[in-house]
Amino acid sequence: MSLSTKEPEEISVLWLTAGLGCDGDTIAMTAATRPSLEDLVQGIIPGVPKLRLYNPVLAYEVGDDLLEAFERGANGLLNPFILVVEGSIPDESNKSGGVWAGFGNDSATGQPIPTCRWIDRLACEAWGVVAIGTCAAYGGVHAMAGNPTGAMGLADYLGHDFVSRAGVPIVAVPGCPVQPDAFMETLLYLLRQVAGKAPMIPLDPQGRPEWLFSDTAHEGCGRGGYYEQAQFSDVPGGAHCIVKLGCWGPVVNCNVGKRGWINGVGGCAQVGGVCIGCTMPGFPDKFMPFLEQPPGSLLSAQAVSTYGHSIRTLRRFTQGSLNTEPAWRGPPTRLQSEPDIASEAEVPVGDE
Repeated sequence: MSLSTKEPEEISVLWLTAGLGCDGDTIAMTAATRPSLEDLVQGIIPGVPKLRLYNPVLAYEVGDDLLEAFERGANGLLNPFILVVEGSIPDESNKSGGVWAGFGNDSATGQPIPTCRWIDRLACEAWGVVAIGTCAAYGGVHAMAGNPTGAMGLADYLGHDFVSRAGVPIVAVPGCPVQPDAFMETLLYLLRQVAGKAPMIPLDPQGRPEWLFSDTAHEGCGRGGYYEQAQFSDVPGGAHCIVKLGCWGPVVNCNVGKRGWINGVGGCAQVGGVCIGCTMPGFPDKFMPFLEQPPGSLLSAQAVSTYGHSIRTLRRFTQGSLNTEPAWRGPPTRLQSEPDIASEAEVPVGDE
């Protein structure tokens, strides 16, 4: 859906990194390749509006020049634009003074402008709103039980029924940090949607793009085959399934196992690291303590062990048969009636 029938030649992205976060999602974007951030900023993808990026870490503009773009967006003078929020959203009402997070200073008071105020002003003007990383999507580490900031995800703050001026729900692309291409692919989809060349972005009930988060990490993991054969690593560094070391891959919606991290290379389980569930709304509270076997996997691992060894034995038997050539292949055999060519060659010419 687009607010205008005319295809925009350029669309701005106002990227707030002033939530409770570490800028890790912004840094992750520098590793994206399909597409890369440079591809969109330079406008080299046919049919996609050129991207004008305003990110405090990556933008050319600094200081008041950078803030001026956010002010124009908040005042409705930068349409269309996409708002990207990085970092969890604090509760600024749970204390007597000060701010938990801010971006720029108020020219009248000289005090920091709370990040929440920017979100209030920008979200209602944006063509679309995107939460990048688990902190912005669901609260993440800063929203752990007992935290003093009252941190929450963007949908918790704006409301889970929030839709933008273009009727687009909040798009959540979680990860700690987010997988680079997963976010850039989502941004590319939204740019195509702005241009009227893609339907409404399909999201799952947690606001994640369906095509990226429909499968579990386990379903795309290179170690998955070892699981069903009951081959588990008991110590770090092993080649087999690492669920007994604390991997939550069988129940976590994430495509890193299938996609890798950069150019198809890397990813948590591929390099021996257990999945700790960082793309899930319940992270981190529901996944702690880390590096301990998940409760559900205790039962499933025991169940798979009852038949896994038998499956492995049968597969090796079949494999042994398939690893030999069929009996009829080999050196050619002569037919009984075939003449002896070598003997005929020894007969002198003319002597018959």
